[in-house]
Amino acid sequence: MTGLSRHAQEYLDLRHALGFKLEAAGRLLGQFTRFAEGAGQHTVTAADALAWARSPQDASPWWVAKRLSVVRGFARYLQAIDGQAEIPPAAQHRAQARRITPYIYSPEEIARLMAAARALRHPLKAATFEALLGLLAVTGLRGGEAMALDRDDFDPGQQLLTIRDSKFGKTRQIVLHASTVSALCAYGTRRDQLCPSPPTPALFLSSPGTRLSHPVLQFTFPALLRAAGAGAGAARRPRVHDLRHSFAVTTLLGWYRDGLDVQARIPALSAYLGHADPGDTYWYLTGTPELLALAAARLEAAYGTTP
Repeated sequence: MTGLSRHAQEYLDLRHALGFKLEAAGRLLGQFTRFAEGAGQHTVTAADALAWARSPQDASPWWVAKRLSVVRGFARYLQAIDGQAEIPPAAQHRAQARRITPYIYSPEEIARLMAAARALRHPLKAATFEALLGLLAVTGLRGGEAMALDRDDFDPGQQLLTIRDSKFGKTRQIVLHASTVSALCAYGTRRDQLCPSPPTPALFLSSPGTRLSHPVLQFTFPALLRAAGAGAGAARRPRVHDLRHSFAVTTLLGWYRDGLDVQARIPALSAYLGHADPGDTYWYLTGTPELLALAAARLEAAYGTTP
């Protein structure tokens, strides 16, 4: 590890010790240090920070601001150690949260994604990705939450999955359907056959037997999309995270079809998804044509008119 990368890791370790997760920021900072070191730099310069933040050339102001904010935080820390470190200027546009229209996978697309995963060349990778995608689709877990699971977090007897220290620093338990328990047990058997003595207690293993990581997931998922033909014709490439949106929308559709009080059940969905505030759950509830039609029919039945 070179000097700049070492300082970046020490900065992240310090922030982690203070309670910050910085998963996305850590990945971005690692990308920046590799970029700077590739240019022969041993410290942070404003020019390098701006060049990196503005890539690719069509990067949105939001994207540039987000990347610059990561480097600025590190540069302020680094200046106390290295007087030559420069703090890049703040972006003209603040990195505010924006609503990206999610892609809602159909059940058929999810089945094809899992089949594409099953066809991956490496048997352990194939088993892991099939099980992981299936779990994300039927639970709405965040990808990071699933990859952070250890074997002891899965209790097949109680049909429970324990999500520890999630996005908001809380631990929660979610109840699994019997079919999901069976699928995870089958994966565990296959995983242990292929990798009897892994160096990690992780539930989901990568090809070398280590814990599955974000870079491996983000590298592999586009290939699975192409193989499955999922999202063809979509305005943008679907994401792994869209499985979480799809779960939320599918849950609502089921409630509407069953004639249940959807509004009263939103807090339950919020707790299951691990949101700190039920209001955050509405971020995931994209108005698909079928969902909007069911909601409109509910209003018409209640008030004799549609909006």
